[in-house]
Parts: sequence; structure tokens; C-alpha cells
Amino acid sequence: MLRININFLTYIEALAKSDAFSDKIVLEQYKPKQMLLHQGDPVVKVIVIKDGITKCFITEENGKEYIPEFLSTGEIMGEIEIMGKKNCLCSVEAISVVNAYIIPLSIFQYLLKTDITFNNTLLEIEALRVYHTSERASFQQLYTVEHALEKLLELQKKENINISKEDIASYLGITTRTLNRALKKISE
Repeated sequence: MLRININFLTYIEALAKSDAFSDKIVLEQYKPKQMLLHQGDPVVKVIVIKDGITKCFITEENGKEYIPEFLSTGEIMGEIEIMGKKNCLCSVEAISVVNAYIIPLSIFQYLLKTDITFNNTLLEIEALRVYHTSERASFQQLYTVEHALEKLLELQKKENINISKEDIASYLGITTRTLNRALKKISE
């Protein structure tokens, strides 16, 4: 439910501290509710979360949001769009204070062309994303809303964050009315 990737973060931190990239890969801070990426915009940077929690969401034509993932430590954003030469698929918003490494487009492209470790790590990340997407789809088909909701509430408590009812409903792919019924059922 909350994606993290410590190994990739360690690799990016080492790059950011190296002489070659220390002035190019910079650390930025985002406040809660601040947008890191906007759906539909051209992607001009890749973002790797150092710490904090974000929500990745898609706004449909009818105005409804769907949250495919909550992203945290070591997760990368914008790379798929850059490699596929597409505009941003999702919007990404900080839920908590987020510190993130910003990799300019030119540096990301340079690393793709010259750094085999970077490439192999990205391949692993993308393979894991496909795996987790399949796993989540299976989970949503096989378990009740109440079960998924309990898991999300556990995460919220563990991470000491407050996820709004609207975001919980968007993540679970249900209406807030259905969410309220599920919350009532769990509390009984």
C-alpha cells in the first residue's frame, strides 16, 4: 500500500553527493498539499523521494480521482513519461512534508545513456511496479472492501498520517458513501 525503495534512494544519494552531480541533483522540500507533478503536463524532471509520503492520483474526465499508489522513501516519479516521451500520467501531491531529489531531464537522459547500474536499477523498479499493480488488482478482486480498508487504516496508524476519507475512497475505488458503510461495519 505504501511503496518504498531504500536501495534506489541510497544509489541516488550517492550520485547527488558525487563531484559530478552534486550541483545538478538537488534536494527540494514540499509541504503537505503541494503538487510535485501535474497530470497532463510535460515532464522536465525526475523526482526521487528522500522522505515523506505522497499520493499519486489520476483525475478522470468526470472529475473523480483514482489513487493507484501512495509513494514514499526511494520511489521515483516522472521516469516512465520521460522514457515513453509522454506527458505526466498522474498528479502527485505531498501528504506529509516531503524531501525529494530533483534530477533534471538532461541528467536523467545522460544517466540512461552512460550508467548501466542506473539502467538495471530502473528495470528492476519498473518490473516491481508491474508486479505490484497485478498484485493490487488481484487483492481488490479477491478481498472485501472492509479487509482492504482495515489494511489502509493500519498503514495510516503505523505511519502516523491522516488520510482523508476522500483519498481512502479514491484509493479503494469506491464512493465515500460506501466507505462510510464499511467504516461502520468495521467499528461494529
